[in-house]
Amino acid sequence: MTPNAASASSAPSRRSFLASTAVATAAVAGGMPLLAACGGSDGGSKEGTTAGKNAKKILPAFVAQNVVTPDIPSKNGSAAGFTSELSLADLKTSVPQKLGKGSTIKIMSPFWGTPPKSGNPYYTTMNGLIGADIVWQNQDGNTYDEKLGAVLASSDMPDVVVIPSWNMGGKIPSAIISKMADLGPYLSGDKVKEYPNLAAIPTDAWQYSIFGGKLRGLPMPAPTTPATVPFYRKDVFDKEGYELPTSADEFLALAKEITNARAKVWACDDMKWSAFNIFGALGGAEKPLGWNVVDGKLIYRVETDEYLEALEWTRKLYAAGVVHPDTKAQNQGNAGQRFTDGQVLMYNGNIADWWGKMAEQSSQNKEFRISGMDIFGHDGSDPQLFAGSPAGIFAFVNKKASKAKIQDVLAAANVTAAPYGTKEYMLTNYGVEGTHYTLKDGVPTKNDKGNQEVLNAFVMLASPAPTIAHPDFPDIAKEQVEWQQRMGAFTKKTPFFGMQVTEPARYTNLSNDFEQLEDDIVRGRKKISDMQQAVSDWKSQGGDKLRDWYQKLLDDNGSAQG
Repeated sequence: MTPNAASASSAPSRRSFLASTAVATAAVAGGMPLLAACGGSDGGSKEGTTAGKNAKKILPAFVAQNVVTPDIPSKNGSAAGFTSELSLADLKTSVPQKLGKGSTIKIMSPFWGTPPKSGNPYYTTMNGLIGADIVWQNQDGNTYDEKLGAVLASSDMPDVVVIPSWNMGGKIPSAIISKMADLGPYLSGDKVKEYPNLAAIPTDAWQYSIFGGKLRGLPMPAPTTPATVPFYRKDVFDKEGYELPTSADEFLALAKEITNARAKVWACDDMKWSAFNIFGALGGAEKPLGWNVVDGKLIYRVETDEYLEALEWTRKLYAAGVVHPDTKAQNQGNAGQRFTDGQVLMYNGNIADWWGKMAEQSSQNKEFRISGMDIFGHDGSDPQLFAGSPAGIFAFVNKKASKAKIQDVLAAANVTAAPYGTKEYMLTNYGVEGTHYTLKDGVPTKNDKGNQEVLNAFVMLASPAPTIAHPDFPDIAKEQVEWQQRMGAFTKKTPFFGMQVTEPARYTNLSNDFEQLEDDIVRGRKKISDMQQAVSDWKSQGGDKLRDWYQKLLDDNGSAQG
């Protein structure tokens, strides 16, 4: 359906983990402080953030969507879960009348796979429901950033551009601020009530869609609980009697017990991303979340003992020979494939893999069973986890678009943001019954045409509140949501949670080299002392000044921690 870049390589990068998180969320779902800082123009501030009273004036009103009731309500930042059997006869209508007025809307969006031909039954049926002619200009999601800059700099920009958060480096935020429309006149306050499904999008996701002091993005909301799960082969664990570890030392001991290189079985793939959670290191996926106040001082993640301890522990796994050799060599390979093949019994991946691997293996290996272990504190205590961003992908409207065109874009987003259990959700995520899927025993199953046409596109425009629903594996949906809720109980907000922060351009590349150095250290090619020196260089080359800049944001806006 959508890529899981996190499992697509032996050493997943920050970008691949972000990609897998946000885009896989679309597959799974089928979903304060910001100042008008430094500098400014009619297009809004070029850097800083928007919060408090300033944000409140901009944000849409929140009106809960009561069309359907989840079987497992959201809690602790989790998605909502649906586990009941799906009945097409019971589907509700969330868009009772067509809101579009017939505009032609060109949308550029990342696409993973082979885009379908235009004019296909899925696109035409969606357009008919929306009341607009949406023309998709799909681009390869793996190289999207290469295309994005040129398109945003062009005078012939499409009407709508979809931009994932992991593609917002360099000058992209400034381009968003200067070239994208302010949606506030259409959505702020009670105006959003004209689009009920957009009004039901959580406020945190809307706040994260404020760029340069204006509401510019249509968000794909995301759970704020950890997206990276330490998965294990439950079928093999049960058969062999392996007990789940509850500390870093127990994990290493278990890994040594499992590993049998002669039998081509290794305990795990690269576990760096889980290590950061196990040791309580600050998030690194998006820069503002890498800052926290420690003993009264603002500290960046790479400066913390927890960060170095996570790298040292991951290095021990490699040194002990319990990590698959292809991962250590960073050969091209697929961590998820090694897991399903039984070459590794543990790996960390996006939570979407919980269902994805079960669905993939259900017809190939009837004994296969995947599960996720709870994240533990490195010393056996409760984990210290940090909240992720409340949205991961955004659709932006060209500010040259007419009022009528903007309203038709919002009409389209109101359809794609329909909640699970509605006719609009089924059409957006599964296509047309009989043409793209069939329903048997409460399970919708896509046919070849559905798998070819009902991909990526419309789910990228706007999404409902985070939702997990797998009619084919309702027990997996339950396990996923309950895992999120357990981990959410240990998840805390950092000072800049939910803030769309645009750093000054002079600092945007300051931290770029840390990830490669992390990978070199855990594989034994570099030492922890090399990271310590890199952190010292980071401070002197602008890190300390960037700290002062963030401190001013904090002083002016207050903390998301309350």
